[in-house]
Amino acid sequence: MSGRVLDFKSYVGGMDNVIVEEMVPSKQKTFRYDYGVDITNYSFELSAQTIVIDTIAYDRVTGDPNFTDSTVLGSFANVDFGAGNINVVSAANGTVDITIPAQRYTGNIIPDARTNVPVTVVSVKWTDSTITPTQTDSHRWAILERYEPDVTIGNPTLDAGFTAIPTS
Repeated sequence: MSGRVLDFKSYVGGMDNVIVEEMVPSKQKTFRYDYGVDITNYSFELSAQTIVIDTIAYDRVTGDPNFTDSTVLGSFANVDFGAGNINVVSAANGTVDITIPAQRYTGNIIPDARTNVPVTVVSVKWTDSTITPTQTDSHRWAILERYEPDVTIGNPTLDAGFTAIPTS
C-alpha cells in the first residue's frame, strides 16, 4: 500500500465524469447544455470546492494533465453559487447556459503548474421532478487554477481556510 489517503482521480470520480480545464481565477466561462427534452420541471444547483493536489505531471505529446501520481493534500470550504449562474435559455427545448464564475478561488497560487495546485471542482446538478422517485444527475469540471499577475504568490496549503486531509 502506498500510504496515500486518496489520489486525485479517485477524489473526482474518474476522468469519465469530469472535464479538466485550466483557467486563471479572473476568467469566467459559460457552457451551453442541450438536454434535448423539455426541462420545465428541472431544478438546478451550481457549487464548487477547491482542493489542493501535491503534483501534476503532463503528457509530453498531448500536454494533457496526468493525475496518476497526484495526491489530494486538503481542501477549502464548499461554495454555493446560487441560481445567478444558471440561465434556462429555453425550457421547452432543453437548453441551459451554465456559467462558471470568476474568482471561484481567491487564495494564493504558486506560479508553477506542477506543485501544490489549487483545483476547483465545479458541479452542476439537475433534478427531474417528473420522474418518481425524482432523479438527480450531475456534471463536473476540475478547474486547474493558474497564476496571473493579480493573484498573491504563495503556497495555497498555508492559506487560513485550508483544511489538510489527515494522513493517518
